[in-house]
Amino acid sequence: MNIKIELVDYDNENQTNELLLLLNEYAKDPMGGGSELAACSKINLIKELKKRSFIFSIICYVDGKPAGFSNCIEGFSTFKCKPLLNIHDFAVNPEFRGLQLSQQLMNKIEDVAISKGCCKITLEVLEGNQVAQNAYIKAGFKGYELDPEMGKAMFWEKSL
Repeated sequence: MNIKIELVDYDNENQTNELLLLLNEYAKDPMGGGSELAACSKINLIKELKKRSFIFSIICYVDGKPAGFSNCIEGFSTFKCKPLLNIHDFAVNPEFRGLQLSQQLMNKIEDVAISKGCCKITLEVLEGNQVAQNAYIKAGFKGYELDPEMGKAMFWEKSL
């Protein structure tokens, strides 16, 4: 089995098509929302990603087949006065699960974060997604808290 992990070149049509395929499969999964990407996203996502130098994607191949991916967005920690990296999307296609690909993807993300001088990597995970939580814990992640008496941070949203 040949495993290859690469940064996505948004000008490479084959890679971007594979990234969209993987993202759409993730979106259809219950852990990704349970429905396909909107047509607007499928048509415009790569063009919009190209405009943003603070975003990158990673794709994992197994024997030349797209198997997993991550979309990462650079942010900034005001407390540490350094960049941080947020894993916005992260998934391994079901047919390739159990091959430790998540750990290899995480290692690549960490390498990129270190090369950018990031102080930390952040992500969000659903409470019911124990498989993902276990993979993240194995990669060194834990719940975020400043003061244990105040509890862990919560991720909230307001749709616009």
